[in-house]
Amino acid sequence: MSRDSLFGETILWSGGPGRATISPVGRLVMGVGGGLSLVSLAFAVVLSTALHFAASGLIVFAGWCAALALLAYTAPRVWRSGVEYVVTDRHVIWRRGPIRRSIDRDSVSYALIRWSASEPGVGDLVLVRAVPTGALRRTLRLTLSDVTAPDRVWAIVRGVAPSASLGDGERPLPQRLDEEERVLWSGTPLLAPWTLRRLATASLAVGVGLAAVRSAGKVIPTLRRIAHLHALPGWSLVVFVAAVAASVLFVAAVAGGVGYLACIRPSQLARATRYLVTNRRVLICRGREELSLDRSRIADVISAPTRRALRDGAAANAGATPVVDLFLVLDGPHARAFASSGAFREVEGEALVPVLAAIEDAETVGAILRGVAVGEGLANAA
Repeated sequence: MSRDSLFGETILWSGGPGRATISPVGRLVMGVGGGLSLVSLAFAVVLSTALHFAASGLIVFAGWCAALALLAYTAPRVWRSGVEYVVTDRHVIWRRGPIRRSIDRDSVSYALIRWSASEPGVGDLVLVRAVPTGALRRTLRLTLSDVTAPDRVWAIVRGVAPSASLGDGERPLPQRLDEEERVLWSGTPLLAPWTLRRLATASLAVGVGLAAVRSAGKVIPTLRRIAHLHALPGWSLVVFVAAVAASVLFVAAVAGGVGYLACIRPSQLARATRYLVTNRRVLICRGREELSLDRSRIADVISAPTRRALRDGAAANAGATPVVDLFLVLDGPHARAFASSGAFREVEGEALVPVLAAIEDAETVGAILRGVAVGEGLANAA
């Protein structure tokens, strides 16, 4: 077997990115840049041809937006064309020419897999190392982008023989377990609580939506007056109306998108999330995203009531089961940490973290993860 040139270690697997995919942020940049470029160009045409004003500034801005959209499309492909991934008997290495990043296999706390929606069997493998809480709390990540069969590569990193079922992201996660791995408990989050960030995002959506309505209310009478006065030639008026309408619709689309992120998407993510505890791992599946955490990395579990449970606690029945967030305390070589989000603040955002959010039977899960018999764990909790 070949050896790595830097560490001199045996290479177990090597590969590179498949067909480069564009991230959601990249697609957003492409859409916004392309839309602003077209709107700016339309205004520039009206100003220069119908009103005979200098429109060089708008043309420059349109070109800059178009270049930004083009860069968002081409940059990932150019950058990843020279990237190589290597898994040795001790390290996982990312390298591109003289640039090299590596992470010790024994220090990896957990892994995230994001399957591509456009390329079957391809996805990103993110190796995460959580380090101590407090002033030194941070998260170290090594991302292998656009890898073919990322779950198979993760099995190699874990030192497990890849099963034949790996490599197909369309197959349900329970059907892609390791050999002799079995599910001990499964569940789903019961709610998507309204956090401070979610409330702030909803408020922003309302503000942007009101701005869009106010803009439309002022623009429509102005366009009617311009049309009645015949101040612009026919084709220039059409271009001008289209540019103004696109601007108002852009603001309305921003309001709708922010409102969707605040009001609808959290509930959709909660419904799409499933928790699995096996005899070897803790798995969190949410659509095309998966989190895999070896149970040997869990030092302890901490349960905390959700904000909704705290608010409704006084009105709840005495025998009602509380809804709690179960935080997994991670442990590793020279590192112990309370998940990447921290166990002392709320679970916010869309990133998957080692937290079983909004579950009822936390005592059962805690007993399983601590290696205690379920009946004994429930008796101790009582």
